[in-house]
Amino acid sequence: MQLYPKLITDALATVRYPGTGKNLIEAGMLEDDLRIDGMSVSFSLLFEKSTDPFLKSVVKAAEAAIHAYVDKGVEVTIRTKSLQAARPEPGKMLPQVKNVIAVSSGKGGVGKSTIAANLAVALARLGYKVGLLDADIFGPSVPKMFHTEAERIFAEERDGRQLLIPVMKYGVKMLSIGYFVNPDTATLWRGGMASNALKQLIADADWGELDYFVLDTPPGTSDIHLTLLQNLAITGAVIVSTPQAVALADARKGIDMYRNEKVDVPILGLVENMAWFTPAELPGNRYYLFGREGVKRLAEEMDVPLLGQIPLVQSICESGDAGEPAAVAENTLTSVAFLDLAQAVVEATERRNREKPATTIVEMTK
Repeated sequence: MQLYPKLITDALATVRYPGTGKNLIEAGMLEDDLRIDGMSVSFSLLFEKSTDPFLKSVVKAAEAAIHAYVDKGVEVTIRTKSLQAARPEPGKMLPQVKNVIAVSSGKGGVGKSTIAANLAVALARLGYKVGLLDADIFGPSVPKMFHTEAERIFAEERDGRQLLIPVMKYGVKMLSIGYFVNPDTATLWRGGMASNALKQLIADADWGELDYFVLDTPPGTSDIHLTLLQNLAITGAVIVSTPQAVALADARKGIDMYRNEKVDVPILGLVENMAWFTPAELPGNRYYLFGREGVKRLAEEMDVPLLGQIPLVQSICESGDAGEPAAVAENTLTSVAFLDLAQAVVEATERRNREKPATTIVEMTK
């Protein structure tokens, strides 16, 4: 049998691309590199993105169509090309980011997201270029805390790629899955879906040049943490806990996760949140509702710095609910506490960078 180009294109015209409903020829997906050598044929199919969900099925369908409409004996080689530049490799996703800081906690309810949001704002107030990623895919809180729920994320072309443009407020660039889902609906995703969504927020966004990229991680240890560790070289972790014994026990697990020899992410230090309660009418009083200096003692025991003690003040909760983090205010008890925390994180990060080698990503092993 003699092969010629029209036989091949006619066969490919029977295959439809699910994304548009057009056949491969109508959609312009056949690259101009069709080659025929005896009973062997090779060509490339063009896809918008290398991560196209229909890529594998379309390639199989194209090969099957040639065997069905031309000849079963045809040897088919199909290459795929992406119109959009490929996503950077793990470990190289944020080439313009100097420091990646994971704000973590062993358990929920200790105010980790409040610490992450206010740390990011305080770093920006100190003059640094800051990004904040809400990595809590199942319980995003950044849109609420910054009163940006109504923001609509759009993409722009950058160097041949369509990149998401982060929201900017209080000098902080931020992204969250909360900008893409209904805030009143539970996010019911399997681990793989959540991890893919997180990778898109990291690698398919225009974060630009940043001094600090703050990660508001989910509580505990999960697939999300593993995704972050496998894709980002995390400079260091900040562990948040309240002084009470049950929270401290979980904080130890958080520290152990990062200190694990397979992970080896330095602990920049601990933050004691809700360290004491100070009523607005008695600003000089301190009431230790959850125990006294438990995190300070844990820091000494684990030989890591105590970066700060944040008091439990009603205005912190009110400002978060109102979409204006406490660190935005001038010369209040809490804003000063968060500025001191930010300065302590800067000093700990600079010390870590002087004394320790750069962190590497966690490699996948089978």
